[in-house]
Amino acid sequence: MNNNLVELFGREFTPPPELSPRDAMLQAGLGGVPDDILFDSALHRFSTGKKKFDGWYVAHDGDVKTVIFGCWRDGIEDVWHSAGERTPESIAQTRELQNAAREKIREAVASVVETIWSNGADASPDHPYLRRKKVQPHGAKVTGDGRLMVPIYDENGELSSLQYINQDGIKLYHAGGAVGGRFWWIGKPTDTIYICEGFATAATVHEETGCYTIIAYSAQNLPAATGHVRARYPDHDICIVADKDKSSTGENHACQASALHGARVVVPPELGDANDYKLAGGNLKELLQPKHDGWLLDANDLALEPPPVSWLVKRWIQRNAFCMIHGPSGCGKTFIALDLCCRIASDIDDWQGLKVRNAPVVYLAGEGLYGMRLRLAAWIQHHGVRRLDMMVSSSGCDLNTPIGRHKVKEAIREAQIKPKLIVVDTLHRFLAGDENSAQDVKTMLDACSDLMATFDCSVLLVHHTGVSGEAQHRARGSSAWRGALDIEISVTPSSGANSIKLEQKKAKDAELAAPIYVDLRGVPLDGRTDEDGEPVSSAIIERGAEPAKRTKEPAAAPYTIFANAWQAGEKEYLGGKPFLSRSDLRDYLIGLGRSKQAAANWVNDDDKRQNRPIKIMLLNGIISTSGAGWVVEKEPTQCCGMILSTLNTLTENLK
Repeated sequence: MNNNLVELFGREFTPPPELSPRDAMLQAGLGGVPDDILFDSALHRFSTGKKKFDGWYVAHDGDVKTVIFGCWRDGIEDVWHSAGERTPESIAQTRELQNAAREKIREAVASVVETIWSNGADASPDHPYLRRKKVQPHGAKVTGDGRLMVPIYDENGELSSLQYINQDGIKLYHAGGAVGGRFWWIGKPTDTIYICEGFATAATVHEETGCYTIIAYSAQNLPAATGHVRARYPDHDICIVADKDKSSTGENHACQASALHGARVVVPPELGDANDYKLAGGNLKELLQPKHDGWLLDANDLALEPPPVSWLVKRWIQRNAFCMIHGPSGCGKTFIALDLCCRIASDIDDWQGLKVRNAPVVYLAGEGLYGMRLRLAAWIQHHGVRRLDMMVSSSGCDLNTPIGRHKVKEAIREAQIKPKLIVVDTLHRFLAGDENSAQDVKTMLDACSDLMATFDCSVLLVHHTGVSGEAQHRARGSSAWRGALDIEISVTPSSGANSIKLEQKKAKDAELAAPIYVDLRGVPLDGRTDEDGEPVSSAIIERGAEPAKRTKEPAAAPYTIFANAWQAGEKEYLGGKPFLSRSDLRDYLIGLGRSKQAAANWVNDDDKRQNRPIKIMLLNGIISTSGAGWVVEKEPTQCCGMILSTLNTLTENLK
C-alpha cells in the first residue's frame, strides 16, 4: 500500500479547517445567525427571517466547546462541537444541555401560545371545519387568519401548546411546544370518562353522551393521557374511543393504554373515527353505551321448564359453552380435537355414533403448522371430504392480552367467518403469564368469555395435564380452570399402542357421557413425499373398542404357595418334617413375578401385623420357625376356622 500522501493527492494533505459554530448554523439552513456566539450556557433567540425569534442557540464553554442550536418553527435542532477528545462526561453534559435547551424553548413557546390563546376569538358554530364535522365549538377559538385553534395543557393545567386546524381539517401544532403527555377536555367530570384522539371525535362523543371527554391529540398519546386520567380518577369508568385505521395504530395504542391503566376500548366497526361513524348514519350512542337488556332476568321465568341443551357434538361439545380437552403430552389430544373440529366443519353428521351439527370452526394452532397440514390432509383424504368450513391460525399469540384478543377478533372478522367453535391449541401457546396464577388465569377466562359473547360460539381449550400420577386426569395449573368449565374431557392412553380413552370429568348441564375409546391409525398421504422422496404419512382417529376387562385370577392361599415352593426346591426335611428356607421361599415368590420388596414382606415373620401370610401360618400352628426357615407341624385342616386350601402334596410327606 502506498502511504505517500503527496503521491496519492498530488500535494501535501491538510485537514479541512474546523467549521465555526456560526458556519454550522448557516449550513443547517438557519438565516439571521448572530455574528458573535456567546458561550454563557444561556438561551439566545434570534429571527431567521421567517418569524420573529424562531431561531435559538445555547453555547457552553469547556474542554470541548458545545453549541446546541435550532429553529422551533421549522423543527431544526443540531449540535456543534469544537475539536478535541469527547469524553463520556462531555457527552453527558451535551445531553443535559440539549434537554435544558428544549425545556427553555418550551417555556418560551408556552409564553407565546398563552398570548395567542388569550387574544384569540371564540369560535363560531359556523366555522367551516365545525360545520363540516357537525359539532359545537366547546371552547375552541380562531386565529386571525381564520384557523380553528384548540389548547393543549399539561397535567397541572398549564398551557403548553396549541393545535391549529384549517377548514380542510389539516392540523398543525405550534412549533416547539410540548405535546407528549398533554391533553384537553370537554365538559365536567362524570362517572364515565371518554378519551379520544382528536377534537372533532371528542366533541361528537361528548354531544352524544354528555360525559366528560378527554382529547389526547394522537394515538401515540393515548397511554399517557389515560394514565393521567386514571391517576386522578381511580374508580371511574374510563372508555378509550380509538380511530379505526388500516394500520390499526389507534386501536393498538388504545389496547396498550387499556392494559396499563384499566379501561374499556371502543372502535368504530368501519374505517374512520367516531365522528365519521356518526356522520355516516351509525348509532354512535349505542356503540359507546351498549344496552344490557336481558342481563337481569325474572326468577319466576327462570323457574319454568328450561330449554333443552343444544350440542355441536351430542353429549360432548355443547353449544355456547366453555370446554377443555386435556391429557399428557403425546397422548393424541390434538388428533381428538382436530377430528371433532373437522366433523363439525364438514358435512359429516356423525362422531362415534353421536349426532354432529355442522358449523364454521376457527382453529387457533399455536405450534406445529407443518404437522397440522399433514393431519388435515390425512383427515380429508380418509373421509373423502371436499371442503372444510374452517380457518386455522399460522401461529400463536397472547390471547389474554388486549392486543392479542384484538388480533384474534379482527382476524376472524376479516376472514368473514362466523364460527360456532373456536379451538385454542394449546393453551400454553396462547397464555401470557403463569397457568398457576389465578390472576393470569382470570385474564384468559375473560378473553374466552369475550370471544364467546362476540361470536356467539363455544370455546374449546386444549391443555396439558400434570406430570405426577395423580395429576393425569386433571388440567395442569390453577384449579380455576375446572371451576370455569362447562365441559371437561380427559384424554389418556388405553391398552394397546395406539388406543386412546376419552372420559368426561365434568358436564355442567347434563349427565356425564359414557367413556369413548378410539384408535390412532396411520394414513399414507397420496402422492406426497419428503425432500428425499420418501412417502409422507400422518394419522387419523377411528372408532375403537373398550378393552376387555382383565379377570384377576384368585390368589393362591398361603399354604398352597408354601407347599409349591417346597416342591419346587430341594424338598428338605428337618426331624422328619418338611423344611423350607426363607431364601428358597423368597426366590420362588420372585420367580412368580413379585417384586423383591413384596417377596420380603411375604416371608417376614418378625412383622407385628397379623395379616402377613407366614404370620398367619405361624399363629395357627401350621408351621414353626426353625433356624433360617420353617418346618411343617400339621395339616391346615387341623386348624379350626382356617381351612383355606388343601396341601395334598405336603400332607403326603407328613404321613
